[in-house]
Amino acid sequence: MPLSRLCRLLALPVLGLLTLVLASCGRALPPVFRGPGVPLVLEDYFTGKTRADGVFIDFFGNVGDSFVVDVEGTWDGRVLTLDEDFTYADGRKQRRVWRITKTGPSTYVGRADDVIGEALGRVDGSTLTWTYDVDLDLGNRTQRVTFDDVLFLRDERTLLNQADVKVGPIAIGMVTINFTKL
Repeated sequence: MPLSRLCRLLALPVLGLLTLVLASCGRALPPVFRGPGVPLVLEDYFTGKTRADGVFIDFFGNVGDSFVVDVEGTWDGRVLTLDEDFTYADGRKQRRVWRITKTGPSTYVGRADDVIGEALGRVDGSTLTWTYDVDLDLGNRTQRVTFDDVLFLRDERTLLNQADVKVGPIAIGMVTINFTKL
């Protein structure tokens, strides 16, 4: 086979792989998150009771775990505490307690028992970007993953969340969550 034909045959798969890798490294706002929205003040939105439902979708488009989460939020003027109770479709339960400190007019740092180090967040208008690492229990092993969240306050009661889930720089799936303030 001539070398030029071999190069053409290999070019398409290599370009496809390169596109996937580069797409997993960048982050644009999801189309539904564009628009006017309502200015997001994290401590105002999450003080009180909130309920959310969500789902994990893997890289291939397969729907995985779905869940409901009840959130009780308190704000002491400096720290926002979110007590989250998850119930998965298969009946499993999980609890996470966030302690989120406002570090500037639009910046936050959060901690939770299952989060590695600190979660970092920044609000810009209606949108919060929030990044953190978690060691996921996969039964027979643990896998460290990064959550790159984008939360968008659509109106006073509705907060949309889309999180890319990554292993290293590679996206392995997405979590989509719809919060409703009660």
